[in-house]
Amino acid sequence: MPTAGPRAYLDHAATTPLRPEALEAMLPLLTDGFGNPSGAHAESRRARVALDDARDRIAELLGAGPGEVVLTSGGTEADDLAVNGGWEAVAAARPDGPPPALVCAAMEHHAVLRACRSLAARSGAELREVRSTPDGLVDLDALAAACGPDVGLVSVMTVNNEIGTVQALHEVARIVARSAPTAVLHTDAVQAVPWLDVVAATRPAALVSVSGHKFGGPKGSGALVVRDGARVRARIEGGGQERGRRSGTPNVAGAAGTAAALDAATAGRGTEVARVTALRDRLADGLLAALPGTVETGRREDRVAGILHLRVPGVASEAAVVLLDEAGVAASAGAACSSGAVEPSHVLESMGLDRVEASSGLRFSLGVTTSGQDVDHALAVVPGVLDRLRD
Repeated sequence: MPTAGPRAYLDHAATTPLRPEALEAMLPLLTDGFGNPSGAHAESRRARVALDDARDRIAELLGAGPGEVVLTSGGTEADDLAVNGGWEAVAAARPDGPPPALVCAAMEHHAVLRACRSLAARSGAELREVRSTPDGLVDLDALAAACGPDVGLVSVMTVNNEIGTVQALHEVARIVARSAPTAVLHTDAVQAVPWLDVVAATRPAALVSVSGHKFGGPKGSGALVVRDGARVRARIEGGGQERGRRSGTPNVAGAAGTAAALDAATAGRGTEVARVTALRDRLADGLLAALPGTVETGRREDRVAGILHLRVPGVASEAAVVLLDEAGVAASAGAACSSGAVEPSHVLESMGLDRVEASSGLRFSLGVTTSGQDVDHALAVVPGVLDRLRD
């Protein structure tokens, strides 16, 4: 069982605490603002106004128009709608010939990777997974080789969720425009919002996925930006909400909380990036000094402030996560959805690491509530835990 003493929560890339601004925005809509925004009476109209206000603010902060924002249940649904719905819209415009090919980075989050694999198996489309460089960046030469006029959709994430590397999305877009000019470009920007100017970073993509709980919003709320000119076919049919792109009664409180959290994250980004970078570097330097042979994954200048990924020879990451939890440190072996699995990291394998190396990774992810005391506690207990495992 975890210790009853101090704890350091260093798993913000998995989920972040709800921001006070989000809670304040949501509470009235969970009580008085309960109306269905699709109705016509006063209660529905009040909910509709709140929903429209939230959509307007989300759109503005993501560099889109309100009509370009599809509200979803989170990042996974946004990714699924982008991959399947985006590809199906392209395929419908190419009724003759074989189905359009799919291209994605091999280091994508499973929400994209598995959606692409399932779509390819179901449709007969060819899927081309692009390897990563040893520094954890998408191999642009391999991407160029994978793209061609037969490609219908390309998906490359903005920030890798496991090791934190920022991908060269503008260069990706240039390659796609040159080699696959009729393909739609999607980016999973779920990990980007707290750390990057997300408007500038994602501008080249026609489809952009975000998730509220990664930046202090509620779980179960996210969005897909579908830029004007791009199309997606609905994955959920029903009442025709979200301009027919995603049916279902909207989560008004979730949208309001996501908008408020996005607003707060955007306003405080510059200060937080500088503060968290200093904490991350102090944690990294301390652990590397205390654990000889440990390797920091990816160059710091290529990574967002909030993610530190280490590979510790002789340590099985799954066991380390359990023992660290007992010592009062919440960390991760990679993506939260696979933290209970024993499979090696597909992200590390995409970088050319073998299965043993790909099973030795630990992710410490920091966020808006991370303090110097959290780093102090981690530096005090992590080396001892990992040394025990190595011995």
